[in-house]
Order: sequence, then structure tokens, then C-alpha cells
Amino acid sequence: MVTQGHATGFLRTASAVAAKDLRVELRSREVVYTMTFFAAVIVVVFSFAFVKDQKALVEAVPGVAWAAVIFAGTIGLGRAFDREREGDTMRALLLTPAPRLAVFAGKTVAITALVVAVEVVALPLCLLFFNVDLGAAVLHLALVLVLGAIGFAVVGTVFAAMLLRVRSRDVLLPVVLYPILVPMIMAGTKATGALLAGAGGEAWFWTQFLAAYDAVFVIVALWTFEALVIE
Repeated sequence: MVTQGHATGFLRTASAVAAKDLRVELRSREVVYTMTFFAAVIVVVFSFAFVKDQKALVEAVPGVAWAAVIFAGTIGLGRAFDREREGDTMRALLLTPAPRLAVFAGKTVAITALVVAVEVVALPLCLLFFNVDLGAAVLHLALVLVLGAIGFAVVGTVFAAMLLRVRSRDVLLPVVLYPILVPMIMAGTKATGALLAGAGGEAWFWTQFLAAYDAVFVIVALWTFEALVIE
């Protein structure tokens, strides 16, 4: 019963934190609009850059799509803890009896939702501007993008929390975040490229790699988050 009560309290707190962030964002829409606009600009610019003999290079789609998601997602991460920092409510959250890992889980869910929203805009734009028809591979690509969003949110939430009190956090965040994301970006682009080429076996290999990446960093994040926010 104690374990069940702890689990229920954890889920309730995580849901409350995620709902609060998403509710505030739905009212202001400042972050999601900025993220989606930035992702759309990246896709449009690169769609004209990767043109040869009046045809867009389909091989460029994986790199363009994932670059748009990662760069736009970084904007969302930069604002993930800003409201808590500006109102000094992060300290209040940490002083409550609520599990600190539930705060992490709630923040991660909210960021994942924002990144998925960006992907919903960026992917159709890539398919449109590069004239790509995925056919039945759309569902597999959706799985790849969701796994990528989860991995990005898990790792990004940890580093955003770690740099919460750092004055130059907006500069440092990409510097410390992107090297850790390299395996995820590589797996995502490889899986996307394999799906475009019709190589289902290779695509599943990189999809499993993404799932393993997410699992490993969820464990690492749960292990380190509390110590980071205390510091």
C-alpha cells in the first residue's frame, strides 16, 4: 500500500507540473509559436539550399528535419525553467513534500509535448518542399520522431535544470547539450534516411537504438536530477 501510495503521489505531482506548464503555454503560446516558426524557417531555407538541377535532394530530408527539431527544441528548453527562475518558484517546488523526481517527470512530459508539436509542423513541411511520399512508412517515422522527442526532452530537462542559476545559461545550454545528443541525432537521421530509402530492416535497427538511448538516459536523469537541482 505504501508503494502504491508513493506511485500515485508521484504520478499526481508529475501530471500537475506538466499540466501547469502546458496550460500556461496554451494561454501565452509564446514558446510554441517561436519554436514552430523557427523550425519552419529552417525547413524552408534548406529546401531552397538543397536543390540540384531544379530538383530538391531527397537525401537532405533527414538532416533538415532533425536539425529543425533540435534547434527549435533548444528554444523551448531555454524557457523550460524560466518561469520558475523569474518567480523564484523552483525553490518552493523543491521545499514541498512532492517528490523532486516528479517535478523532473512533469517538466519532461511538457517539453516532449512541445517538441512533438514542432515535429508535427516540421515533418509535413519537409515532405511538401522536398516532394517526398512516405506511404506506409509514416507511422514508423512518427515512432522515430516521438522517441527522438522523448530523448531530447529527458536530456534537455536535466541540463536546463543544472544551468538554472547560471547567468550565461542560454549560451552554455547548447554547448553542453548537443554533444550528448549526437548519438540520438545520428540514430534519428539514419532511421529517417532508411525509411525514405525503403530499408525497413535498417530503420528498425536505428529505432531500437533510439529506444535504448531513451531508456539509458531516463535512468541516468532519474539518478542525477535531484542532486543537480539541490546544488
